[in-house]
Amino acid sequence: MLTRSIDRIIETVGTVLLGKDDKIRLALACMLARGHLLIEDLPGMGKTTLAHALAAALGLQYKRVQFTSDLLPADILGTHIYDPESRQFSLHRGPVFTQLLLADEINRSSPKTQSALLEAMEEHQVSIDGKTLALPEPFFVIATQNPMHQAGTYPLPESQLDRFLMRISLGYPAASIERRLLEGENPRDLTRNITAVVTPDDWQLLQQSLASIHVSASVLDYVQRLVSHTRHSGLCQWGLSPRAAVGLIQAARAWALIHKRQHVLPEDIQAVFEPVASHRLRTQVRGAAGADPAQAVLDQVDVLG
Repeated sequence: MLTRSIDRIIETVGTVLLGKDDKIRLALACMLARGHLLIEDLPGMGKTTLAHALAAALGLQYKRVQFTSDLLPADILGTHIYDPESRQFSLHRGPVFTQLLLADEINRSSPKTQSALLEAMEEHQVSIDGKTLALPEPFFVIATQNPMHQAGTYPLPESQLDRFLMRISLGYPAASIERRLLEGENPRDLTRNITAVVTPDDWQLLQQSLASIHVSASVLDYVQRLVSHTRHSGLCQWGLSPRAAVGLIQAARAWALIHKRQHVLPEDIQAVFEPVASHRLRTQVRGAAGADPAQAVLDQVDVLG
């Protein structure tokens, strides 16, 4: 069964990103739900390694763009270049024409360059010089982001953040894992040895199988109470969008599939709620920058209503 391949993918990526199986499951749930992933953490925590390992294990075309302050939209999308021999303009496609695009340190580029990805992430197409071009399928963006207190960063606008289904953080490794790294085990060397566990076609079949994961009326009621609480309780400056609510259901379906269930439990909603909601919510209370509004919403909304 294709669902058994999920365990193999987690095991394969886990040989490179040591001790982070829960984060790998969240990343896979995001991709199964056809979402884009934002990884926010300090430099050197394995963000790029995770993206590269996922691409290799899923057999996806992979390209990486290093975002810098002088990066231009055309550097991502491509542009038409005049050929003096043929006396015609030919399209030189940018790195966005791939199946998995790693937007590395996305918040080190200007808002104008960040916005170049909006159409690609939402419509799986790009517009270049007035022409609309489709992107390969499946198409994912995995973006890494440095914490905002670091020098040379630009905050992602809310419209850009809402395009990312999930935001996760990898965190520091456990002491035993870090010891293995100190002894010379290099995850990037291991990444080169990863072979594809599934084909892109198999992966799309897994994505399509989410439609068969049942979501009961009581679970939908719970989701609506969570979303309504973000909008009307006064806890958050603004509530979750309808796109976020639909993404939450899809992410929960993916989480259920990863755990080999054909129905969504409230626990599935809770497992993915923080990664889906945290980057979309801001608290109303000034000076509460360290507070997690997503966790507060979970604490305040009863499962049973």
